[in-house]
Amino acid sequence: MASRLNPYISFSGDARQAMEFYQSVLGGTLNLSGYGDFGSETPPGYEDKVMHGMLETPSGYTLMGADNPPGMEHRPGTNFSVSLSGDDADELRGYWEKLSRSGTVAVPLEKQMWGDVFGMCVDKFGITWMVNITEQG
Repeated sequence: MASRLNPYISFSGDARQAMEFYQSVLGGTLNLSGYGDFGSETPPGYEDKVMHGMLETPSGYTLMGADNPPGMEHRPGTNFSVSLSGDDADELRGYWEKLSRSGTVAVPLEKQMWGDVFGMCVDKFGITWMVNITEQG
């Protein structure tokens, strides 16, 4: 799989409804993962919340979204990130290094509970970037 860039929208508790709505508008395949789907302890009140959602449409669009994690402020208008994902670890690590170098690392680029390597940073212009390197099986 080649690397890809797509929007990632944060929601304040209604990610499931929003992503299902976008699917009804754009068509395609919607995959939703809840906070408790990975065998870890689910934060109180997050039993039915979306930790990660991805809509892939027949037109080639990819839209991702999730409910904000506990303790993270939801500010409409600034509730998006740019996501880089794929399985080319060298390419994606290179992007990470350049984006995070003069910015702020929110989540270090490291292996996560879902098996992939993931990191999140805010670049020097204030844009939030997420990098996800798919674990090759």
